[in-house]
Amino acid sequence: MLTKAERTKQFILETAAPIFNQKGISGANIDDVLAAAKLTKGSIYGHFENKEDLALQVVDFMLQNNGDKITAIISKEKKAKAKVFAFLDFYKDPLNTYLCGGCPVFNIAVESDDNFPDIKEKVAGIIRQGQELFVSILSQGIKNGEFSDRLDPVVFAFKAVAAVEGGLIMCRTINSVKPMHGLIKNLKAELNSYTP
Repeated sequence: MLTKAERTKQFILETAAPIFNQKGISGANIDDVLAAAKLTKGSIYGHFENKEDLALQVVDFMLQNNGDKITAIISKEKKAKAKVFAFLDFYKDPLNTYLCGGCPVFNIAVESDDNFPDIKEKVAGIIRQGQELFVSILSQGIKNGEFSDRLDPVVFAFKAVAAVEGGLIMCRTINSVKPMHGLIKNLKAELNSYTP
């Protein structure tokens, strides 16, 4: 059971996450969070030292939350192919992502690349973990006989994530989900081509 202070901090992080995801670390400010949360500056500064501390904790919250959502979706499936399809389907509506503003991992990665080296390293760790998980799922699928050994798990995992993340930002930019549906269908067909 969370204490009142822990619940307030959680509420602030949940409220700040879409703001930071949409405006970025540099573009979001404390006043945006105060207005959305309907809190006083004292409430914010009672839980966070400054904007930088808030930004770091919001980034951690978004990365953890994103990972938890994907893990929950793929862990419902038993077979490797179903896990991969569930992952792909997680991104099927790039205009209505679970967190307003698109994929937080991609957004944070782009902004942190040149501006926030500590955050960039956190995102790099998340991306590496995600790739390792994806590769292990595909490798297990080969071991279980779901896929032939013609499938290169490392190459397919990288290709699928790079395509989906790139597709997400492109679809959001052109305001259309149709290309993402085609991309996901194509990735599923490619994976199906490795079925023995």
